[in-house]
This record gives sequence, structure tokens and C-alpha cells, in this order.
Amino acid sequence: MARDPAARNAIEVMLLYPGLKATRSHRKAHWCYEHGFMLTARAISQLSRHLTGIEIHPGAKIGKRLVIDHGMGIVIGETAEVGDDCLIYHGVTLGGTGKDTGKRHPTIGNNVLIGAGAKVLGPFTVGDNSRIAANSVVLSEIPPDSTAVGVPARVTKRAGVKVNFASEVDQVNVSDPVAEELASINRILSEINGKLGE
Repeated sequence: MARDPAARNAIEVMLLYPGLKATRSHRKAHWCYEHGFMLTARAISQLSRHLTGIEIHPGAKIGKRLVIDHGMGIVIGETAEVGDDCLIYHGVTLGGTGKDTGKRHPTIGNNVLIGAGAKVLGPFTVGDNSRIAANSVVLSEIPPDSTAVGVPARVTKRAGVKVNFASEVDQVNVSDPVAEELASINRILSEINGKLGE
């Protein structure tokens, strides 16, 4: 309730919030997974997915006080680890790239916020107290106390201080790929017209 201003009372949260239902189901599924009851674990997780729209593999490790807000479309992979006091919005994927074996999914530190639609892909760590912006695609490690933005994601703040990328990216004279393609098509058309006129 402290992290969702739309929550009116505890009964509403306990009965109606899909994120809480998915987390409770995951705790049962994970217990079964850890004790070798794989089919039961998968059955619990798939039923939860059907009821909530949130898919958490029974092998994933979830810390205390995870808040899943809205939740629809969240996918958390088998070797993913999520720390304590994290906040995850809808459409988030904690997944793999298909290139790794063993540990394939990310480790999310404590008190991390992951915005709607973000994709965190690969076996690396997102440090404690970090923020991942909505729709970002994170493909490499994020240090603690950082804010990551974009596709692929870049750290834009560390410990509240902006990171300067001016030497890496010219943000004033950015080329327009559509205009470049249109200019290329116009050149080809001019060449064709020139040949037809001969």
C-alpha cells in the first residue's frame, strides 16, 4: 500500500491485486521446485500465469516485499533473482538472450525500480537502488545507485549525478535515417530518369 497510491485498503490489495497473487503463487511453486516436485511447480506457475498474466518461472528467486504494479505481461526467467523491496511495472521481462547456459537471467539488487515495458536480458547484475526507465533494453551490468535509459540502455545518472555522454554522442547534429533513405531513393530515380532520357 505504501508504494501504490491507488491502493485504498489492505483487503482490496489482498483480494484483488494480481501482483500479490502472482507472488504468493510463486512462493508455493518455488518451494515445490526446490523440493523436486517439478510438475507441481510448473502447474502452479502456469495456473498463476493464466489467472494474473504474470509469468514467474518456479526456479526464479524472489526477495521480500516485491511489488508488482499492474503486472500484465511480466516474464521472469528460471535463473533470475530479484532482491528485496523491488518495484516492477507491467510488461517487464527479466529474461535471457539465448546465448548463455547455466545462469541465463539477470540478478536484480535490492530496492530496484523497473519501469513498464523494460527488458533486462542476460546473466548480469542490476545494482542496489537502481532505476530502469520504461521501455529500456538493458543488456549489460548496471552499477548500484544508477538510472539507466534507452535502447540499448545507458547509465544517465550515478548516485544522483548526471553522467555526461557528450563526448560519445552528438545530440545536436543527429542524422535523420528517413531523410537519408529518401535522398538515396531520389538519387536512384534521377539516375534512372537520366538513362531513360538518353
